[in-house]
Amino acid sequence: MQIHVVRQNQTLSSIAQAYGTSTTDLIEANEIPNPNQLVIGQTLVIPIVGSFYWVQPGDSLWSIANRFQTTYQELAAINQIPVTQPLTIGTRLYIPPRPKTNREFNAYVEPRGTTVAPVLEESARDAAPYLTYLAPFSFQALRDGSLKEPLLNNFPAIAQANNNVLMMVINNQENDQFSDELGRILLNDVAVQDRFLDNIVTTAQKYGFRDIHFDFEFLRPEDREAYNQFLRKAKARFKQYGWFLSTALAPKTRADQPGLWYEAHDYRAHGEIVDFVVIMTYEWGYSGGPAMAVSPIGPVRDVLEYAITEMPASKILMGQNLYGYDWTLPFVQGTIAKALSPQQAITRAAENNVSIQYDEKAQAPFYRYTDNEGKQHEVWFEDARSIQAKFDLMKELGIRGMSYWKLGLSFPQNWLLITENFNVVKK
Repeated sequence: MQIHVVRQNQTLSSIAQAYGTSTTDLIEANEIPNPNQLVIGQTLVIPIVGSFYWVQPGDSLWSIANRFQTTYQELAAINQIPVTQPLTIGTRLYIPPRPKTNREFNAYVEPRGTTVAPVLEESARDAAPYLTYLAPFSFQALRDGSLKEPLLNNFPAIAQANNNVLMMVINNQENDQFSDELGRILLNDVAVQDRFLDNIVTTAQKYGFRDIHFDFEFLRPEDREAYNQFLRKAKARFKQYGWFLSTALAPKTRADQPGLWYEAHDYRAHGEIVDFVVIMTYEWGYSGGPAMAVSPIGPVRDVLEYAITEMPASKILMGQNLYGYDWTLPFVQGTIAKALSPQQAITRAAENNVSIQYDEKAQAPFYRYTDNEGKQHEVWFEDARSIQAKFDLMKELGIRGMSYWKLGLSFPQNWLLITENFNVVKK
């Protein structure tokens, strides 16, 4: 496969011809929302085996082979050119597929309201072949140690049909807000805690959960060690059933990082106790803040590079957003940006006849437009380039895999690129 960035005056037909594929294949693979009005800067994943490279000034067979992790002899043989022949600028070379490595992938799915929307269930069904874990969000712990169940519908059956580990996500939310007081009770009241663990075991056995995933946030700093001890107790309890134990962690860059989102999350202890962690490396650009990339590559790298000093890289799933935001400008504190999928972002750019730009530092696409009321907007989202940058970082750091928040937002290129880069681990 190959990532192509649409240039001025290009059409689907001309792009398909350049890569020896068809417009139908391009449309189907990318689920292109604007086939008759491509946007300059829009990315397409070309569904071919391997890729093509057009020779640039200064290139040599050796430099191109090194870039694509092959040898100049193999490159010359595949393209039927002598190894001593100088390359002509603009020559198209075929690049063989790169070796794949094994990685694990998780995705949260969050039903809201009183029913599960059919589109949400269909999204889970479409994504499940590319996942190791499927995580309905979420069971809510109550102060007496009981559990409030989410809408599960057919999610257990979808997980079973696709050999996904069904992840039981449990959080400390009350009224849709993380509660430090609820966390205090669960982590310190032994009677409540024992009842809580009993209820988890009963529920996990009922539905077939094989990973118990604690998403405890906004905890009191003084409950840091209590959380560690609770996890040790939970690990010993769940081990007898052969279940995995995992946690969600706030994105930290140092052990003593201040703030209620960070202080009770002990990276080193979690790395020692649990089977794996999900580090929530997103929401730098968030709905209530100013316009910027949701998961800029620099801050994401900073968090992960710190994390691997505290725990094995093989225990880390990188958090990744499947959404972007549309901010109204100028940003005013108290206003809320609207979430949108990558596909919706492309459609909006086409409707407003604006080009998509790419921030090389953040490794993220964005654009600005003016709406019908004359208000200016700025949109940041994800595309094939930005997700490939994260996949490259995963390979570089040797981390376990990626965890997506959240399904229901269309991003077909992501799933295409998983199959291009990795073998998805199934358990």
